Amino acid sequence: MTRSYLGYVSSQTTDTIVATTGYGVATGGSSSSITVDSQAYTLLTFTSSSTLTVTKAGLFDVLVVGGGGSGGLRSTTNVGSGGGGGGAVIQQTIYLDANATVTVGAKGAAQTSTNVDGNRGTSSAVSSVGAGGGGGGAGSGRSTADTKLDGAGSGGGSLGAAANSEAPGVTLGGLAANSGGNGGFVTNLAGGGGGGSTQVGQDNSGNTAGNGGTGTDVSTFISGAALHHGAGGGGGSVAGTGGTAGNSTGGNGGSSGAQGSNATATNFGCGGGGGASTQGGAGADGVVYVRFEV
Repeated sequence: MTRSYLGYVSSQTTDTIVATTGYGVATGGSSSSITVDSQAYTLLTFTSSSTLTVTKAGLFDVLVVGGGGSGGLRSTTNVGSGGGGGGAVIQQTIYLDANATVTVGAKGAAQTSTNVDGNRGTSSAVSSVGAGGGGGGAGSGRSTADTKLDGAGSGGGSLGAAANSEAPGVTLGGLAANSGGNGGFVTNLAGGGGGGSTQVGQDNSGNTAGNGGTGTDVSTFISGAALHHGAGGGGGSVAGTGGTAGNSTGGNGGSSGAQGSNATATNFGCGGGGGASTQGGAGADGVVYVRFEV
């Protein structure tokens, strides 16, 4: 049977139900000391896949961000592309009494093939808590939407009647991503914005491409100034203005034949901008944060 701990989620299984009240201790990733609401924590930051080494069993706060998707590439001279979707952002408190595998999702690479959707980001996870990667922005017309599921990354912006979304990774918790915005394919030839972890991507308006959806401010988890993860990229437009990235941390959409911009690397999990008759911008890699009280 699976054991539970005072409402928290355990990654282990046993025939005994055990209660715990305190935080554990672990090592791995890059370690720093932070203070949140007068409480001191050790924060472990994983920017590459590794092992969380548990030296004392207990509770751990985890914040997991999937990789961001890249913008699409539409070669037609009068059609822009959709922006890439942001990775999902999921926060949980879990109990661990053994080492855990940490997987950091990769960004969607810049799309260089014509009339092809952007590349999806991949999922991040620690133990049993996962966050899906963002969907790639549209590089060709779509008429059918993929269903966005709990824990999936946000959808990339569309060039038709529907937006794209990433297949779900392993996940616990609620909805942590949003659909991309709609764009035009026959008329109003600008792409939709990629969805962000806290907001849908915006639809295009005429030849003005849609903006990317906003991401999640993780500053209350890791301490410090506002820092957004999982924002969507803006859509691209040839005849008008490209969309603006969510929180200005995803990639901006291209205008007048320009490439979509890459997402800001240090704003993890953001989507790249859609291209304007040229390549879309790359997304940003995911990240895993683990903290415990000291």
